[in-house]
Amino acid sequence: MELIDLKAEIRQGSGKTISRALRKNDSIPAVIYGPETEPVLLSVGTYDFSEMIRKNGSTGLFLNLAVAGDTKSSRTVLLKDFQTDVFGLKYLHADFQEVDINVKISVMVPVEATGVAPGIKAGGLLQIIRRELELLCRPVDVPESVCVDVSGLDIGDAIHVKDIDLGEHIQIPHEVNFTVITLVPPTASKASAEEESEEDED
Repeated sequence: MELIDLKAEIRQGSGKTISRALRKNDSIPAVIYGPETEPVLLSVGTYDFSEMIRKNGSTGLFLNLAVAGDTKSSRTVLLKDFQTDVFGLKYLHADFQEVDINVKISVMVPVEATGVAPGIKAGGLLQIIRRELELLCRPVDVPESVCVDVSGLDIGDAIHVKDIDLGEHIQIPHEVNFTVITLVPPTASKASAEEESEEDED
């Protein structure tokens, strides 16, 4: 697990007026909370936050959050959520969850297909049905991605969630054995493209 450094400040008060004033001054309203953490209102620099997302993406980010004026020198947190405007251009709010590196948490991690499937050489199309998977594990065990080997897939084959083994320290919570990756025949991929085209015309 790599911790990304980010600075924050404690903000006084909440509400739309204060939030607008913060954004006008290139800051983003934020909050930090956790199972054993009283919510603390924060603000983070818009530029620093934007650069962090640009360089690292937004999924499964663990941070070393240094809060000016805080009783702790820094906190280990997970970027739990953030909000943007309707155009996705401006950050409006950020949620940080304080975590214990030795306690399991739920986190979303991107799926990555590895290897070359024989079915692709035969003209099939590899489809990643689930771009992210929920994992239950300690922060120190969170992988950068869930690597799924597709080198054994022929046309018509699929990999389901129960087929993925990430070791004894990482669980993938699920109620149904849903499909993660499948390899469809050329006719199916063509039909799918034609359906999308018809929907666009409608």
